[in-house]
Amino acid sequence: MRTDHGASPPRVGEVLDATGTGMWRWDHAAGSVAMDARAAELMGLAPEPVTVSTSVVRAKLHPVDFVELDGIITLAAAEGGIAEGRLRVVGDDGRVRWTVRARLRHLDADRGAGAVRRPGVGTGSVLVGTLVEAPESSEARSAVTGDWRRSREAFLLDAGRALAEARSTAEVLRVAAGLAMPGFSPDGLAVFGVKGDHLVVIGHYGHGEGDETPFLDMPLTTPYPAADVIRNGRAVYLSSPAEYQRRFPATWPLAERFGRQAWAFLPLVAGGRTLGAWMAAFSSPAAFTPDERSVLTTVARMLAQALSRASVHESERELSAGLQRTMRPAHKPDIKGMTVAARYVPTGGGLEVGGDWYDVIPLHAGRTALVIGDVQGHDVRAAGLMGQLRVALRAYAAEGHSPGAVLSRASRFLSGMAGVAHYDDPDTVEHVEDRFATCLYIEADPALGTLDIVRAGHPDPAIRLPDGTLMVRPTAGGLPLGVDPEADYPTTRLVLGPGETLLMCTDGLIETGGHDIDTGWARIRTVFAENPEADLEELADALVRTVHGPASHHWPGPLADRREDDIALLLLSRDAQAVPPRETGRRTVLSVAQSDASRIADARGQLRDLLYDWTAPDQVDGAVLMLSEMLTNVLVHTDGDALMVAEVTGRRGTRGLRVEVADGSDELPHRRNPGELASSGRGLVLLELLAGSWGVDPRGEGKAIWFELREDAPPPDWG
Repeated sequence: MRTDHGASPPRVGEVLDATGTGMWRWDHAAGSVAMDARAAELMGLAPEPVTVSTSVVRAKLHPVDFVELDGIITLAAAEGGIAEGRLRVVGDDGRVRWTVRARLRHLDADRGAGAVRRPGVGTGSVLVGTLVEAPESSEARSAVTGDWRRSREAFLLDAGRALAEARSTAEVLRVAAGLAMPGFSPDGLAVFGVKGDHLVVIGHYGHGEGDETPFLDMPLTTPYPAADVIRNGRAVYLSSPAEYQRRFPATWPLAERFGRQAWAFLPLVAGGRTLGAWMAAFSSPAAFTPDERSVLTTVARMLAQALSRASVHESERELSAGLQRTMRPAHKPDIKGMTVAARYVPTGGGLEVGGDWYDVIPLHAGRTALVIGDVQGHDVRAAGLMGQLRVALRAYAAEGHSPGAVLSRASRFLSGMAGVAHYDDPDTVEHVEDRFATCLYIEADPALGTLDIVRAGHPDPAIRLPDGTLMVRPTAGGLPLGVDPEADYPTTRLVLGPGETLLMCTDGLIETGGHDIDTGWARIRTVFAENPEADLEELADALVRTVHGPASHHWPGPLADRREDDIALLLLSRDAQAVPPRETGRRTVLSVAQSDASRIADARGQLRDLLYDWTAPDQVDGAVLMLSEMLTNVLVHTDGDALMVAEVTGRRGTRGLRVEVADGSDELPHRRNPGELASSGRGLVLLELLAGSWGVDPRGEGKAIWFELREDAPPPDWG
């Protein structure tokens, strides 16, 4: 056989010229198209190599053809496949000049130079291919056209709207289950997510309870279509059971029992990250034409975005709920002779948190502090400052400071917090703007009904009288907290009578809805007038309802969906049969100087004299012993003097004794375990054994340790 060694294969350029074929490159992400001279000529441009934007190509093609081309290119970019179609090129007058056949193949940038594709990383978006002139044909340009295309567009519009409105993962799955795709609708759906290196089922539809069990904790390395989609980021279409069994024989038995005839597994990609996979299963065979794949791909993209938004929203709600829990007392306070109700309603949108808060703080000697305040702003920083300020106020109140001193210290604290610069990274300093807070602080004595009120730029409190009249009580006030660290806060004393109710609130309750201070208080007065017999919980709900609609009956109140401003309110009512003022039968006070320990004996004698007719002699001996230990502890472990206050109240036979020993040291006593021969460390042990109750109260300067006994109490159990 003779071989012609002089022949050579035709070059690419010769073939392209001979067939009238042009080359082009479509960069879907960059929105640009590069063409050689022939492709540019076929596209109606000057016959020279050129790179243009996709908008230029759009202008040269029939509008319907460009929309279809853009859809199949998007699909090819997502699936790594081929995009082809017939395109009508139009002139400046809008008339069709000729028809070209376009073919583009996805160029996977991740597979260049032997690179290994990374799971969860999006594919490239560059396609390369050919353009060749084609005679106009009367044949259908697509397998599905006309009414189906209009139905598809309407379906995608409705699906996008419904998924955009879904606010939780459960709502997204419910919307996905109700989607009726034009011409072909799946009767089985599942959404898979990723947890670590395992596949998890987020939700499913069209399957029985427990059917998801084999897929709940499947490793991503499993030869299962959903795992393959998540690993590679490309859709998997299985048009028949035979194809499923051929491509995934190991996991075919898991799918066989459901009796489906076709499956589509598509990646759920949001923000360039593969979140999971969506399975659409069909009880009838499906060819998965380009149009059908385009619809499925679009739905998968919208579903991924909806699930991503829902996840963010649910995380925000979880954070919001955690922040709100820190804003309020953990338990409803129990104040003898008084009743408390409270509500907190956050502002709408975002994390649903703001700067409003309230608190109820138990103090020494049966007194209670009620606090309500509002940090400037409705953002996370306002909520953070509010939490820090709330803790600081609690600490200052627990130390025993007067109400004015509590707010003065809180103002200095907030001044130190505001305007501080912090670093997000070594090269960036973010300046934090100054913030201030308004606050109303009330120290209540349930027995006497007295209210010691200090106010820092906050709305005045109001009191409802027994006849239902609501009166705003003007009180002396100072600047908002954080404005002037040296500001003073005067105290106003009011008395809350039996049957009267105190209202403390933030300006959100007064001014929401376009009201000013006068019309806002008028609205609140109307609520009180219309609910004369309501208890405090019902009244609190009525106050919130008049501004924002129905409220919850559970402590500490409802969360709102849509709010103009935060609302916090506190209601304090003194029972009609309030506890009467203490009946002080007798009282003695004695100071024991550090330099005169002999006064301890005088204190013991004074206490015995005070209890001369006490009906339980053993209790008298125990009280004297405990007092001696308390005074000795002060003189031994501090550098200051001790002050004893002993008081007997009530009627003979049921009287109560309270003994306090105060000193100027901030160091709190600690219990120790003394040995048999130890000469100290027994004071707190004795208090636990002998006292009816006892405790340590921090004061503004120093502390007081106290114990109480009741005359009718049973003797201590020595067993």
